[in-house]
Amino acid sequence: MALTVACSRSVFVKRKILYTLRKTCILLSTNETILADGGKPELKVKKGRRNKKPLWTDNQSWEERLADVVTPLWRLSYEEQLEVKRKQQQRILSQLSSDPHSNSPSPVRSKPRFPVLPVLPSPVRDGYRNKSTFSVNRGFDGNPKTVGFYLPRARDGTVVCVNGDHLLNMPEKHKLVARCYQDFIRLSSLEPCLLFHTGGHWREVTVRTNTEGHTMATVYFHPQTLTPEQVAVHKAELVEYFTRGPGSVCQLDSLFFQESTRTRCTHEEFPYQLLYGQPHIYEEVLGFKFRISADAFFQVNQAAAEVLYRTVRDLCVPNHEEHGGRARVGGTLLDVCCGTGAIGITMSPRVDRIIGIELIEQAVEDARHNAALNNVLNCEFIPGKAEVVLPGLMTQLSSAGGGPVSAVVNPARAGLHRRVVQALRNQPAIRKLVYVSCKPDGEAMKNFRQLCCAPDPWKKLTGEAFSPTLAVPVDMFPHTPHCEVVLLFER
Repeated sequence: MALTVACSRSVFVKRKILYTLRKTCILLSTNETILADGGKPELKVKKGRRNKKPLWTDNQSWEERLADVVTPLWRLSYEEQLEVKRKQQQRILSQLSSDPHSNSPSPVRSKPRFPVLPVLPSPVRDGYRNKSTFSVNRGFDGNPKTVGFYLPRARDGTVVCVNGDHLLNMPEKHKLVARCYQDFIRLSSLEPCLLFHTGGHWREVTVRTNTEGHTMATVYFHPQTLTPEQVAVHKAELVEYFTRGPGSVCQLDSLFFQESTRTRCTHEEFPYQLLYGQPHIYEEVLGFKFRISADAFFQVNQAAAEVLYRTVRDLCVPNHEEHGGRARVGGTLLDVCCGTGAIGITMSPRVDRIIGIELIEQAVEDARHNAALNNVLNCEFIPGKAEVVLPGLMTQLSSAGGGPVSAVVNPARAGLHRRVVQALRNQPAIRKLVYVSCKPDGEAMKNFRQLCCAPDPWKKLTGEAFSPTLAVPVDMFPHTPHCEVVLLFER
């Protein structure tokens, strides 16, 4: 009887998780909070589907509903989570291997033609995030100064902000800063900015930490019609609260303030103002030290990032054993969408030259600093759009010679611009390319097909086609359905 009950519960839990994955209409991003242009989550409801089945049952708490959205696999054991992800990646990559050299999709095979290794586990499963963004909006108790994560109300389509103290992927330090920020804005005379056009000032807070426990907080603020002198008063109150008031329990090493009238603004558009502490925190990966600025990209799971970067390094420039020692591979490595230079710098001992390309100027500045910090002399980093920089760079490399060229691309979810794919595909010196993707079933799949399709002069894809030879999923995000996939292409 006990066995029957246990089996029934296991089946129920798995069905509930699959239902949540299929039906959830708002998924908080693994790297950032989803916001509409107006500073509020945008809930898109398809016509004719307003009477569909509710996302949750009435007897579920708001906390449980939030866990189902942010960490949909939280009810499964970690081994079961990895199996869910393995099957998902097999299904996604089968789209590519159905006919890798075709110009158009063909019927999907049940399994890829190339090996897909088991998902490499994250060394840390709970509290692994080193960056979290907490929003401000009306809580389920009606308080508009609630700090947490958005959920849709089932009946009217509005949103409610739910505290994230129970989430498994959030470290305790992040939760503490969020609670203190909520306390601060509730004490403040200013209203929160729920919608830009309706006024209010206090917006979200981003918390970053490293493995040594150093903490950076960034508070986002809409000035509306306040004068700089009036804003200065509230900045001083914020500093006072977090350095000498109740918020001092957070022991912040850095406190930044971004005053902006739009969402997702860069440092160049609206500078991050250092109100207190150090301008950067530092993190170590594979023996290299990296500087992290307020708006710099860095993998959200440091321990799993070491697994990811080691995998990329070993696939792209493996160290061959030779006469009882390690043989240097040499040649040039192109690090496209290089961020703060982590991939290139960790590979630097194995190649002659690293060339990184990155759009965000602050990230390029960090990458150059990181190379100098680690005494890496064979790296150079070029700011600009990869689709603009890469074609001319390919011409220079082709005319200069200089040995084999490998490439690593680690783009955002939007994937690579078609001109970047063309430049990589049409450069005969590149025999090996490693593509790192957090969403291989999105725009990245188009890139995969462009790299592997038959030559097509009309699409300016004239170079020899690549072939996918190996895929290695890495679990960067335990308790969620997401993972990074490292895909090796060769020709």
